Amino acid sequence: MTLTLSGPIVMPASGQNPKHIVIFIHGYGSNGNDLIGLAPCWQSELPDTVFVAPNGPAPCPGVPGGYQWWPLATLSIEERAAGARQAAPVLDRFIDEQLARFDFTEKQLALVGFSQGTMMALHVGPRREREIAGIVGYSGMLADAAGLAAGLRSKPPVMLVHGDADDVLPLAAFHQASTALNGLGFDLTTHVSRGLGHSIDEAGLTLGKHFLCKAFANSK
Repeated sequence: MTLTLSGPIVMPASGQNPKHIVIFIHGYGSNGNDLIGLAPCWQSELPDTVFVAPNGPAPCPGVPGGYQWWPLATLSIEERAAGARQAAPVLDRFIDEQLARFDFTEKQLALVGFSQGTMMALHVGPRREREIAGIVGYSGMLADAAGLAAGLRSKPPVMLVHGDADDVLPLAAFHQASTALNGLGFDLTTHVSRGLGHSIDEAGLTLGKHFLCKAFANSK
C-alpha cells in the first residue's frame, strides 16, 4: 500500500497565487498542527508563500494525536539511519505531489524541520536530484551522517539552530551535523540559543524567516 501524507495548509497571506512553498516536518510524537503554527510568524515577510505541514506516516504509540517518521526503540545510530532511509520515499513522494500541485520547481521549495523532522529534512533534501531553495533545521541532527556523502545529489543552503540546554538532542548533535555539512561543502549558517532546551525561541524564528527570504531570493 502506498502511504499518502496529509496535514494542515496555510495559503499565502497576500491572497495571491503562491510563489514558494515551505514544508514543515514535525518531530517525534508531534503532528502537522504543531509546526503550522509557525506560518503566521513568517507571513509578513513571506506573503506569497504557501505553508504545508504533513503528519508523519505512522501514529506514535502512547501519544494521542501524535505521529512519527520512524519508531524510536533503541535510539541507536543504526536505528536512526535505517528509520530515515525507510521514511524518505514517503516524504519524497509528498514533496513531488506538492510541487506538482502548485506547478513549482525545487527552486521554489524549502524544508523546515524540528528534531526528528530536521533529521528527515537533512536526509531527504540533499538526496534530491534538483537542488531545493534551502533547509532550516531546529533542534536536530544528521540521522545518517556516515551515508550522506554517498547519497549526496545536491547541496542546498542549510541553517541549523539549536539550544545549548537541549536535553533531548544535546548540542553535540548540532556540532556533529555542522562539521559533516561543512566538510561536504554546504553553504551552512548556524546559531546556538543560550539557555534554550528542546524548543524554538524567538531568535530562532527570526533567523529562520530571514534565511528563507534570502534562500528564495537567491534561488530564482
